[in-house]
Amino acid sequence: MVAPRALGVLLLLHLAPGEQQEKPRNVCQGLPDMNHYEDFDLNRTAGCFSKCTQSQEEFCHLGNLQRYWLNFETYLVEKSQMDTLNTSFLTALIKSINTSVSEDLYFSLTPSQIPKQVTKDDHQHPDRVRLPKSLFGSLKSGRPMVRLGIIILDVGPGNVFKGSLLSREDGSSVLNNRMVGLTLGHINVIKLAEPLEITFSHQYQPPNMSLSCEFWDATKGDWSSKGCSTEVGVHRTVCRCDHLTFFALLLRPILDEAMVKALIHISQAGCGTSMIFLAFTIILYAVLRFSRQRFKSEDAPKIHVALSISLFLLNLAFFINVGQRLKGSKAACWARGAVFHYFLLCAFTWMSLEAFHLYLLVIKVFNTYFSHYFLKLSLVGWVLPALIVIGTGIANSYGPYSIRDEKNVTTLELCWFRENTALYVVVHGYFLIVFLFSAVILSLVSWKIFTLSSATAGKEKAQHWKGVLTLLGLSCLVGMPWGLALLTSLGPFTAYVFALFTSLQGVFIFCWFLVLYWPRQSAVTSSGTARVDHAHTVSHE
Repeated sequence: MVAPRALGVLLLLHLAPGEQQEKPRNVCQGLPDMNHYEDFDLNRTAGCFSKCTQSQEEFCHLGNLQRYWLNFETYLVEKSQMDTLNTSFLTALIKSINTSVSEDLYFSLTPSQIPKQVTKDDHQHPDRVRLPKSLFGSLKSGRPMVRLGIIILDVGPGNVFKGSLLSREDGSSVLNNRMVGLTLGHINVIKLAEPLEITFSHQYQPPNMSLSCEFWDATKGDWSSKGCSTEVGVHRTVCRCDHLTFFALLLRPILDEAMVKALIHISQAGCGTSMIFLAFTIILYAVLRFSRQRFKSEDAPKIHVALSISLFLLNLAFFINVGQRLKGSKAACWARGAVFHYFLLCAFTWMSLEAFHLYLLVIKVFNTYFSHYFLKLSLVGWVLPALIVIGTGIANSYGPYSIRDEKNVTTLELCWFRENTALYVVVHGYFLIVFLFSAVILSLVSWKIFTLSSATAGKEKAQHWKGVLTLLGLSCLVGMPWGLALLTSLGPFTAYVFALFTSLQGVFIFCWFLVLYWPRQSAVTSSGTARVDHAHTVSHE
């Protein structure tokens, strides 16, 4: 009886660990111990480069994966005993360097080959890195030798190390999916007196795509070009940067010179026409305000005119900004960028206030009295953008902005944002909030109008068409044509349509204002269009 009992204990001891090992673990969520760099863990984690696509992103933790490879770079230098590493997704060289080196160091970066030290005149390796001797000389006082790590990492087609700057929808990518990592371990190397150079070779540059040298900013979890410059050649691009980290050459869509000029001409013609009609709208409002006593108490015309004023000033700022290019001092450029940004935000804000007023008129209907209603709207419409611009200005985000063609030649220069991060937050993000809010309100109003037209279809045959025309007019007021900006990456046609419709917004507003208030207001008031605009709230100021 002893033998069977002992056999049972052995079986239990054998099965228990096996059951624990069979528990599934999604490595793309991040390893429990981020310091596991055995071959098995490296290969499994590298599989996430292809697994973590847009459709599978919920099964991946991009932040953990990106930190894993950044930490691995430091691990190779500080703790690993290896001098080289060669896998299908990563090659690396770890070399001890004398800080008293008397000349610049060159290393090859040939894909699928382990990096190796080469001479300055060795042209067999077009992909290479030059590390200036001054880099090591600055460390001489602290230590005679340092460990240098050079890594070539294939990040694959997925979303790891792609960040917000790259989108597969518009064809942007990391060139050859390849990142180059340079590190001295825990020694933080920044603001080099002489920049390092990384040369990336390429057979050709795709049309309408720009090449830019970027580094992976671990604090932001995104690409950045701060401290780096780009020198684009026919078959190679040289990146010069003042620090050590992971680098890559990014491919991003651009506008060619002919398209930029065409869009500028369309915008200028449309903006000029809009300014004329916006001026007509403001003059017409002034005439009606003095000639009709009841007109003074209506809030809807006041909001239309406030939007017209903001668009007029935005178009004027656009003409000045594009016309002046980068002439004048840095302070003048900063001011032009800030003014242009302010009136753009004012226009967006008044579009959202048009949508809010529409909500009160058509959806809420009852209990819509507000004391000093238009005064409160004015504070939001003019003061909120000013606060955002002041905050952006304090962050010193305004400055020269360039659009380059496929040859990396500047096709347009103006005063705008110096960095994309601020642009995405205080322009793109702000617009997206306004657009979504206006779209929701317009959807509710559409439902209301067509529900009403179905109930009265027997009484008025043209009710359906009046509802369609009403929605078109309201769409212009709340800025729906600006939503075409979300489609401009689909091709040149949508960019042209966006430029045309947004620049002619003032014309549409004038037509809307004219139909509503001039010359036969009583006749128009019976229509569905006027009912939406005339069921007004009253502000007692």
